[in-house]
Formats: sequence, C-alpha cells, structure tokens
Amino acid sequence: MNSDHEIKMWTPNTVILFVLMTVGLVAIFYRLANGLGAATNLNNTYPWGLWLGFDVLGGVAMAAGGFTIAAAIYLFNWKKYKPIGRPAILTAFLGYLLAIVALFLDIGHPFRLWHPSIMWQVHSVMWVVAIHVILYTTTLAIESSPMLFEKFNMKKALKVVNGIMIGAVVFGVMLSTLHQASLGAVFLIAPSKMSPLWFTNFMPYMFLVSAIAMGLAMVSAEAMFSAKAFGHKIDKEIYFGLARGLFTTLLVYLVLKLFFLISNSSLATPFNGSVESNMYLLEMFIGVILPVCLLASRKIRTNMNNILTVNWLVIVGVLVNRMNICIFSMQEYSTAKGASYFPSAIELLVTLGIFAMGIFLFKMAAKHLPLFSEA
Repeated sequence: MNSDHEIKMWTPNTVILFVLMTVGLVAIFYRLANGLGAATNLNNTYPWGLWLGFDVLGGVAMAAGGFTIAAAIYLFNWKKYKPIGRPAILTAFLGYLLAIVALFLDIGHPFRLWHPSIMWQVHSVMWVVAIHVILYTTTLAIESSPMLFEKFNMKKALKVVNGIMIGAVVFGVMLSTLHQASLGAVFLIAPSKMSPLWFTNFMPYMFLVSAIAMGLAMVSAEAMFSAKAFGHKIDKEIYFGLARGLFTTLLVYLVLKLFFLISNSSLATPFNGSVESNMYLLEMFIGVILPVCLLASRKIRTNMNNILTVNWLVIVGVLVNRMNICIFSMQEYSTAKGASYFPSAIELLVTLGIFAMGIFLFKMAAKHLPLFSEA
C-alpha cells in the first residue's frame, strides 16, 4: 500500500471537502446562535427532520459494519476479514461521533446533551438510546485505539488493549445490537401517526436487520474506494463473502417486510398512489428487491463492479427507509394537521459538512495511522 508520505492530503477532492466543512461550520454557528426555529424548517408537527432521519438514523445504520465485522473476526474467528477490520471499526467510530454532532444540533438545548449520563430515566426508550450511544462510542474508541498505540510505539498500552479486545468486542456487539433495535423502538410510541406500511410492533427487529445489511454494504463499498484511493490490495474473496452475507440478510429483510405488510395492511396498499405508498415502493425497489434480484446470480455476486452497484443500492435504500420512517410515514397525519416540511438551507449545509468531515477524518487516519497494516 502507499505509505503515509505517498497519500496526498491537499488534492482537489480534499479542497472540496474542506470547503464543505467550512460552510457547514458556519451553518452550525448560525444554528447555535439563533436556535432551531431560525435555522431549520422544523415545527411542532415535524419535530424531527433531516438531521435525525439522515444524519442520526442513517449514520448509525452506516456504522453497523463495525460490530458486524468485529463479530466476524473476533467472535466467529473468520480471519479472512481481518484486513478490513480496522477500517470498518474506524468508520463506525467516526459515524457515531458525527451522529452525536447531529444530535447535539437537533436538540433544543445542545449543551444539555450530557444530561442522560447522570439523569437516568430507565423507563424511557430514548434514554436507553442515549446510554447505548455513549457506551458504544466509548467501546469503539477502545477498539480503534491499537492504531494510535502502534503509531506512538506505546507497547504497554497496546498489550493491555489487545488483552481486553475480545471482551470489548463482545460488549460492543451486545450494545450495538440493542442500540440499532432501540432506534426502531423509539417509533413504537406513534402508532396513530405512522402509516401501516412501516409501523409494526416488530420495528426494532426491522431496524436491526436493515442496519446489518447497510453495514455490510458500507464496509464493502468503503473497502473498494479506500483500496483504489490509497493503493492497498484486498483479497476479492472478502468482497464475495460480504456479498453473500448481504444477499442472505436482504432475503430475511424482504420476507419480514412482506410478512408485516400483509399482516398490518395488504399487498395493494403500496399501490394506492399516495406519497407514503410511492416512497415505500421507492425504498423497496432500490434497497431490497433490485439488490436481491442482482445478488441471486452467482455471476453478479463475483463481479466487482456489480457488487459496488449493489452496495450503493442498499446504502441509498436504507437511507430512504430511515427518512421514510422519520418523515414520510407520518405524511397523512401531518397533512391533516396542515403542516409541511422541507429541509432548510442550513440543515442541508450542516449535513453536507458532517458528511465531508467523516471522509476527511478517514483520510487523515489513512495517512497518519496504521489503518491498513493488516491488509
């Protein structure tokens, strides 16, 4: 692979990232100075918008590759995935940190974000989500720390962390499994507002399964891009194995979606021409049906370009799912209340800035830390 000296930081792409981060930072200061009402198009009927749907729900789902790959390497002893272990865990760590930034901006009193850590509300599912985020982000920091200790030749600290790594991974897998599911449990409080296309008492399980699919697709796509950008090689069998895992996960997800659609509504509901039904069909076609059809062919599952296409479809499809659940699933209820929502310019700029920051930090890690040392 390229050495840290060969990875150039100030390329045209990095300049674009820097510009997006700068503009996003200005937008963040505007939101902090003027409040949610001035900076966003949120209202009492639409209290959650782009930052929750895309940045938090979508970002956390993207980070699911961290616990999935960590479990494969450390718990199931599938050593062939070790070359992508560090990038997957780092991606998850960055994803959670940036989701926290989005959550910080989305709450009415940002500087009270730390309150759940000492003000326990054990009967609140949102408190459970907050505690899971705190604990799992800390766990990801521990799982990512060997790169830092290797960089600065901190042998004693590295030995200690390696000694507790299995325990940290087990704890992280438990936390992430519960956390991905608990994000779905948050919406169980709104059965009268949500469309039956999405609402089900088993929504936590749907969130978990779709997050695993998103995580596998994200890890595969990230590995492809980083291999090309940073000049390191990864065995193609890793991509083929991820594609097989993605195919199995999507099959389970498709069966669950159809089962709950029939149980809660009917197969005709997605075709009634409403906004909800159209968004449901978009989500299902892009993120589930088309990828399953493509991955059903072994020839496609073993072609790198096709795998990348499927990865993008799944990533976009799950993001649409999270936006649907957060916003469009309540479209009929909100319209009846006379409310509407479309992200403001500030919301869009902040989201672009957060996304750019994630890519920039990953590139910094690739240049300065032994991120691909096991490839």
